[in-house]
Amino acid sequence: MATSAAGPVLIVGSGLIGRSWAMLFASGGFRVKLFDIEQQQITNALENIRKDMKLLEQSSSLKGSLSAEQQLFLITGCSNIQEAVEGAIHIQECVPEDLELKKKVFAQLDGIIGDDVVLSSSTSCLLPSQLFAGLVHVKQCIVAHPVNPPYYVPLVELVPHPETAPATVDRTHALMQKIGQSPVRVLREVDGFVLNRLQYAVISEAWRLVQEGIVSPSDLDLVVSHGLGLRYAFIGPLETMHLNAEGHVCESPR
Repeated sequence: MATSAAGPVLIVGSGLIGRSWAMLFASGGFRVKLFDIEQQQITNALENIRKDMKLLEQSSSLKGSLSAEQQLFLITGCSNIQEAVEGAIHIQECVPEDLELKKKVFAQLDGIIGDDVVLSSSTSCLLPSQLFAGLVHVKQCIVAHPVNPPYYVPLVELVPHPETAPATVDRTHALMQKIGQSPVRVLREVDGFVLNRLQYAVISEAWRLVQEGIVSPSDLDLVVSHGLGLRYAFIGPLETMHLNAEGHVCESPR
């Protein structure tokens, strides 16, 4: 388990994703600073986190080895960005999915951080080359896209800017593993990253099958929830093909 001596993690934005990140980092023993521009937003977020953690603890679903009270003690709010950045080893941006807003946030952070902190975005679709264009600390920038809800779904897509240093990717990958997430390295930026591209491919075919009268909407959902979804919850499509009967390879083209 990580220790608070490693330095605090800063979460910028106290919405659902920001709160989830705060809970995850606290579950790993990290001190967390939760930043927002409105003090009331911070107060509400901390109260929501407290309620969620208590409920999780009551149902034996709380992550980490620390109690809810111990984890809550690690999370503090801050409405001053200069104070929030001080000492941070990792900054996770979680503001609304608006390119100009995110660029403004990163430009502000870029002007006050040192060379030893990772600047990470939670964006689900904006490309790193758009988000981090022109930043002085671009080598320290990366997208760490969680899957909603992050506390329950461990996947995190790590997407580098073309100038992101390999050490930044490695460091973020290790950090995600420390807090119990399952990071994957997207080797270069691409629209939709990986998860959404796969998801949209399935959705596109689902619409086509329903539109052409092949299957009803409810039965289409059953195919996934009681079939493919159960299989893919354990192994992915490539591993499935690898382990499947040899005849599958011959039959698929037909």
